[in-house]
Amino acid sequence: MADGRFFSTTKKGEVAEYKNDLHSLDRKSQKNAVKRVIAAMTVGKDVSSLFPGTHNVVNCMQTEDMELKKLVYLYLINYAKTQPDLAIMAVNTFVKDTQDPNPLIRALAVRTMGCIRVDKITEYLCDPLQRCLKDEDPYVRKTAAVCVAKLYDISAEMVEDRGFLDVLRDMVGDANPMVVANAVAALAEIQASSSGPVFVIDGAVLTKLLRALNECSEWGQVFILDALAAYTPADSRDAEGIVERVAARLQHANGAVVLSAIKLILHAAKYIEDAGARAAIHKKLAPPLVTLLGAEPEIQYVALRNIDLIVQSVPGILSHEVKVFFCKYNDPIYVKTEKLEIMIKLADEKNIDQVLLELREYASEVDVDFVRKAVRAVGRCAISLEPAAERCVNVLLDLIQGRVSYVVQEAVVVLRDVFRRYPGRYERVIAPLCECLEALDEPEAKAAMVWIIGEYADRIDNADELLEQFLEGFPEESPGVQLALVTATVKLFLRKPSEKPQALIQLVLSYATQETDSPDLRDRAYIYWRLLSADPDAARDVVLAPRPVIEAAADGVDPALRAELLGELGSLASVLHRPAAAFTSAARLAVRRASQLGAGGVGAGKGLVIRGGVEREAGGQLAYQLHLENAGAGVPLDGFMIQLNKNGWGLVPQSQTIPVPRLAPGASASARVPLVQNPASATPALTPALQVAIKVSQLGVLYLADAVPLAALLREDGRTSPEAFVGEWQALPDAAEQARTLPLVIHAVPAAQASLEAARLFVMAHKSVPGAEVLYVTGAAGLPSGQRAQLLLELRFVPGQRGVATVFKAQETSLAPAAFDAVAAALS
Repeated sequence: MADGRFFSTTKKGEVAEYKNDLHSLDRKSQKNAVKRVIAAMTVGKDVSSLFPGTHNVVNCMQTEDMELKKLVYLYLINYAKTQPDLAIMAVNTFVKDTQDPNPLIRALAVRTMGCIRVDKITEYLCDPLQRCLKDEDPYVRKTAAVCVAKLYDISAEMVEDRGFLDVLRDMVGDANPMVVANAVAALAEIQASSSGPVFVIDGAVLTKLLRALNECSEWGQVFILDALAAYTPADSRDAEGIVERVAARLQHANGAVVLSAIKLILHAAKYIEDAGARAAIHKKLAPPLVTLLGAEPEIQYVALRNIDLIVQSVPGILSHEVKVFFCKYNDPIYVKTEKLEIMIKLADEKNIDQVLLELREYASEVDVDFVRKAVRAVGRCAISLEPAAERCVNVLLDLIQGRVSYVVQEAVVVLRDVFRRYPGRYERVIAPLCECLEALDEPEAKAAMVWIIGEYADRIDNADELLEQFLEGFPEESPGVQLALVTATVKLFLRKPSEKPQALIQLVLSYATQETDSPDLRDRAYIYWRLLSADPDAARDVVLAPRPVIEAAADGVDPALRAELLGELGSLASVLHRPAAAFTSAARLAVRRASQLGAGGVGAGKGLVIRGGVEREAGGQLAYQLHLENAGAGVPLDGFMIQLNKNGWGLVPQSQTIPVPRLAPGASASARVPLVQNPASATPALTPALQVAIKVSQLGVLYLADAVPLAALLREDGRTSPEAFVGEWQALPDAAEQARTLPLVIHAVPAAQASLEAARLFVMAHKSVPGAEVLYVTGAAGLPSGQRAQLLLELRFVPGQRGVATVFKAQETSLAPAAFDAVAAALS
């Protein structure tokens, strides 16, 4: 590209050149200068110095050149956060551009204002946005619709107060289908981060959306189809009507549209009462799913992950299409693995021979990991499909006779599970397995073989010799193999109580109790030793007791999670097989809005409920007290970590690790995170705002907005003398004084004084005046620098009044709201 040259410069003094060219009267030179600035910004160079001054980028905004205007807007979006006061200079140009005769400029202006996440500019956005939402040009309207969602992200209250949500709902009936699609997308995004109902689809809205569906762009169709998947049909006829109107989307060229249509059809089909009609609808879904597998590998993978969920939900939907999932030689490994999973799920008595023939071919490939997966697939088919178990075992025997080391080892592991599933049925396999001991060098395969020898010790003539081979290297074996050897040797002794097994058991128990660091191994050996010494018959009843037969492996996703993921087909959630709430930024936003924690506040998101706040412990230690509850994540949670953004008090955790155990679903735990005050982490303003990030291994990062209570920062040595109190009060200017009437629960002055003292707000003097009792109160908050911020308060108690008139004075006037809250908490 011709503009690529702008990214290749590394000269010194570039910024000075940019300034000169930005001031040029030649429009071409000016545009090239802006392009160079954007290129420098893109590769990470700091060009923020071009924001202020007379020769700056912002001055180039007032131009009719659309390309130049876009570049300047891009610069503004990037640096407005760090230069919010200077970004205000561009507001007038933005507002002017939203009334430009060119609809492209109007749309560009309102889009850019929505992308500049600065509160001061947000205030100026509302009126232009109001106009653009009702603009005569549909391009401007559809752009403004998306801007409402961006504004909601910044200030939800402003969007609700200005009635933008109602305007969006009205736009669902717009004559232009793209406006409808964008309005639906905006409402869906807002709904995802709102606790209340924002977008409710009824019969009238359903008709509007279905009408717009045929005329939308492909991504507009995705938005509408996804929104319709939340609609509950009134009856069976209503559901059939939806399926009929949406069925044409199954032939769409865009895979996202196809998957969204399938999601909606599966949802609607649940409300169709006729089982035959429901089966016919499911049958229609097979061809489009198969068609998706003809795309490039990346799209195939996405399709396969979604098909996996669909096959688990509707088992017979692709039962006749198993050949489609046979692996090609040039398929990437990630595609082969997914195809293999689906083949296993589709295997039945009719197609098992085809599947086994295919799996046997895979076992001869060069990719060792894939070969292992293929061998395990044969075993899974044997366990889950009893009528075909005999044929699966024959395939495994053939693979063992091939004497390929990693194939044999995988087959041994698989056959152990087959023996557990069908005890006593395939003993003919034991002899070929025993001939392969020398090929076993992996712990899992060794442990599996040892289990087989111990379980069938009475049917293996040389079982003692086979175990003796493993015992020669007992101290060097892995813990899993050692545990298996201890149990197998005990079984051998109990089944064949002769001289040699007795010597073996003494040897292995001596090893396990005297030459091991594993408490599990040592404890098991002691239990066996005492059982055998005290009562061999009881040992036989315990060790050789019949065990329940293992069930078929529960392959796939948990049913509850699967039902949730079916509602998110075509999204990243259906690819990861994790609920969207576990990783989406919308969920983090909902957490932030719901969690103004404070002391004892509550935050929730992604299924994790968080309670807590900053507290001051005995001895003056600050700590962040947390209570975490895994209320709905669906998976165990661990790896909890915490980080605080820079704040007015310089609070940072002593350790970023939150000391809580692994939280199973439904479990909860409390934790204490000690805090220290670090001047390097302090902001200039002493505001109570505290931004908290909590990271969880399974959920990602949760962002919480908390507030530091002043009561936690008040020091025990905050008392001062009455003379110093009066002197400082008089020295402070009137501008440092603020007043408020606080609610009062404790009306007796002595009781109020005691409560204030307990909260480290010390009463310097108590004075009676006509009609009132006055307390003069002081306290000191610890600053990050180690100094103190002294607070001076006057509390006037008037008999019969339900409030206390409070006057605040301090050099740090920003502490007034927090000081009033601390007094109110002490007197409540």
